[in-house]
Formats: sequence, C-alpha cells, structure tokens
Amino acid sequence: MIIDTNEILYRIQQTLQISTEDMIQAYKLENYKINKNHLENLLKRRTDKEFILCSYEELGIFLDGLISLKRGVSPKKAIDNREIELTNNLILKKLRIALELKEAEIEIIFALADINLTKQQLASLFRKESHKNFKPCSTKLLMGFIEGLDEFYYVGEEI
Repeated sequence: MIIDTNEILYRIQQTLQISTEDMIQAYKLENYKINKNHLENLLKRRTDKEFILCSYEELGIFLDGLISLKRGVSPKKAIDNREIELTNNLILKKLRIALELKEAEIEIIFALADINLTKQQLASLFRKESHKNFKPCSTKLLMGFIEGLDEFYYVGEEI
C-alpha cells in the first residue's frame, strides 16, 4: 500500500496549525534529529525544487512525537526498536490517540467529510490486523478523515 507521506505530513501540519518549531519538538521528543530546512523541504509540494520525499519512518516518528507533544511523554513508554509497518490504520490510530478523540468525535469528523460509518465499521478500523473483523483503512478514507479534522478544528474569522 502506497501512502503519500508528504501529503499526510503537510495536511496534518496545516489542519492542526502546528508550527515548524513544534514539529521539530515532536521529533526531538522521539530522539530523532531533524533540522528546520529538511522539515520545510518535506512540507513542500512535489513540484517544488527543494522537495524531499518523506520516509515512512519520518512520518511514523512525527506521529509518535505528536502523541508525546499533545499528551506528554509517557513514563511507561518502553523503547521498542522493532520495525512496525506504517499503515493507514496505524496513522488513523495515532491521530486518534494524539488528539484524544472519542468514538463520537471520530464519527463527527468522518461525517464532516461526508463519510458515514456505522459503529461496527468504525471499530473495525482500530482492531488488530489479526482480528477477524479488522478492516483496512483506504487512502481515500484516511484523507477523508484528515479533511474532516480540518473542518472539526477550523476556527473561522469572527464577524
């Protein structure tokens, strides 16, 4: 499954209005060194001259750092060097954890993107892959969720 890591990183940054400094801090919380120039190049469009492809590792580490940034560093967090495949389901799960979203909020977020899921369909996205009711999250569904997040967190101009 091919994930457009740069697009996801960019859209999360824009949706949650995370500054470059906060993104660097998120990487730092996961003991990953990234400089401002490299990060800015990850956030550029493919057509831009300085564009750099965001690796699955860089996106995964950012999501872990986002959890630590938003919720605080977990004292129980064990250092686990096992490689875990970054899937759309895992990205969705990490966003849910970082933003402390409840089931009702996730339903609203999907609905804001015109995606209606039953409670069972929603639960199946967060199950382990080995579970019989696991459902893979499509890229369209993940991007819809991020689009819904944008609506959910949008703060409009006051008139």
